[in-house]
Amino acid sequence: MGVLALLWGSGFLWIKIALSGGLSPLDLTVIRCALGAAVLLTLARIGGQRLPWDRSTWGHLVVAALFCNVLPFLLSGIGEQSVDSGVAGVVNATTPLWSLAIGLALRTERGLRPRRVAGLLLGFAGTLLIFAPWQHSGLTGRGAAALLGAALSYAVAFAYMARHLLGRGAGPLALSAAQLLAATGLTTLALPAGHPPSAGPTLTALIAAAVLGVFCTGITFHLNSRLIADEGPTAAATVGYLLPVVSVALGAAVLHERIGLRVLAGMAVVLTGVALTRHGTARTADATARRTCCQRR
Repeated sequence: MGVLALLWGSGFLWIKIALSGGLSPLDLTVIRCALGAAVLLTLARIGGQRLPWDRSTWGHLVVAALFCNVLPFLLSGIGEQSVDSGVAGVVNATTPLWSLAIGLALRTERGLRPRRVAGLLLGFAGTLLIFAPWQHSGLTGRGAAALLGAALSYAVAFAYMARHLLGRGAGPLALSAAQLLAATGLTTLALPAGHPPSAGPTLTALIAAAVLGVFCTGITFHLNSRLIADEGPTAAATVGYLLPVVSVALGAAVLHERIGLRVLAGMAVVLTGVALTRHGTARTADATARRTCCQRR
């Protein structure tokens, strides 16, 4: 769990370093998707998992790739051009709040308890506290909007994938490898529309992009899958609470980013809100996982 949190949470640091070294958000997205796909394809082959072949599954994979990989990766890069990596990690933690909001809008969330409603309101209040648009020094503009858009895109993707990709028969590694292959294709097609950099990327930027693609995209999915299998979904979900802590700590230690008391207070409020929204869902997830495991046995 510690290794997974460190790799996943450090992704925001590597994005910042790659962008500072001359890579554009689109270039970084292509590299990240391609390397992540290569890692997952290798792991799927070792595990004896085959890619899906039917058109229906690939159609859903393209949509999932757009909302779970292409858009959030690209928007995160755009956001970190003007927002610190630590803050980006904190904003990413709002994804469960957007997921609950989407569930309410689509009426897929039933029997919503007051505790979860309070968590939703508290979480968004914490987000507002982080950005502080009422202050002259608040985090507003294109970067802030892009980071919020990335968190929202993840939430949309999770809802879509839960409805259209679960139970497709393919192994999880193969399915994710196929999804990142689709994402690589989509981003490569978009490359001609991007603006070429004035100078080539530095070696440091390329190394950061490689670490981001191999470890923070490919390896983390494998570790997350192993954690769910070994410890259950509740333990895996706990990693989400550690990501903003890791991103803030690394941003301060490596990039000397200054995180004010307002942002730290907002982070605490956001994580409290997320914890409240997840109240009552962890047991259900664990019970479902156990039933599935017993059925497979």
